[in-house]
Amino acid sequence: MENLINSSMNLDTKEAKKQRKQFIIAFYSQWIAENSAKQIFNKSLNDFINVRFLSIQETAGHASHTYKSTISVCFLTEILENAKYITTVKPKAENKNQQRFSEIIVMEHLQEGFGKIKLTVGVLKSSKQNIQYCVTAIE
Repeated sequence: MENLINSSMNLDTKEAKKQRKQFIIAFYSQWIAENSAKQIFNKSLNDFINVRFLSIQETAGHASHTYKSTISVCFLTEILENAKYITTVKPKAENKNQQRFSEIIVMEHLQEGFGKIKLTVGVLKSSKQNIQYCVTAIE
């Protein structure tokens, strides 16, 4: 964590983004070790949100761009459990990772002392499972 903070003083360097990405991947690895079911019940959707490899891949790719988004991942359990439904949108046709979803649910979570965090959830076409797609801070 110290490297993440020290290297993030110059937030736009390739090295800082790489370290933030590694931090996110390590955080998810620890989270999965502690949450073997890899799912959390969301109160707003009244359904489970599942964490998959795609969740880690997308979040690490997007949240590593800013320090605040990287830190927002640390609230993953609270986000998955308490995020509130905002809207539903169609998956982007040009985005290969979204092609497996019938719809994309946009949610928000207000983390006390931190701010708003956006949670994007994809609904699988085949099984209708909710898959955590991405977590980022709302600046």
